[in-house]
Amino acid sequence: MNTLRNFYLLRAGAAFIWVALAILLASAPVPVVGLLLVLYPTWDAFANVIDARRSGGLQINPGQKYNALASAVTAACMAVAFALHGNAGGVLVFGAWAFLAGLFQLAVGIRRRKLGGQLFMIISGAQSALAGVFFIMKSFGEAPTIAQLAPYAAFGGSYFLLSALWLTFKRNRVDAAAA
Repeated sequence: MNTLRNFYLLRAGAAFIWVALAILLASAPVPVVGLLLVLYPTWDAFANVIDARRSGGLQINPGQKYNALASAVTAACMAVAFALHGNAGGVLVFGAWAFLAGLFQLAVGIRRRKLGGQLFMIISGAQSALAGVFFIMKSFGEAPTIAQLAPYAAFGGSYFLLSALWLTFKRNRVDAAAA
């Protein structure tokens, strides 16, 4: 349980750092903004592989395996879409990824529900999928800027933090009951 809690803290920290960078660099040159867009799913792919390895491997964790694969493919597609179509192309791919990643996170949260703290992961997955649909629709009009995408990552980071806190307090209650 400590491993999962620590991992959730790492995920929360990475999301909050990305949010800070997205806000601080929102008016940076286009390649910098594109790089930030690519980094988010790249980190997600890496994080899903780490999580799956700590949970028995990719073979027995299909949600994380497919999430990692979708995130890695998204990072590559986002780089191309952003280069060819600018912000609107990047947001379109970001939205498709948020939708898929949300569905996978929802599945993983449901699968892990007995570990505790997964209600936040379930909510986060559902919210990510809905946000993905919103981003896709917005990409065909006035696409959100990277600063406008930052709340999406902030909510994700908050859900990881809440899950970590839940697991921390759950462990403390178990330790106190055992004493």
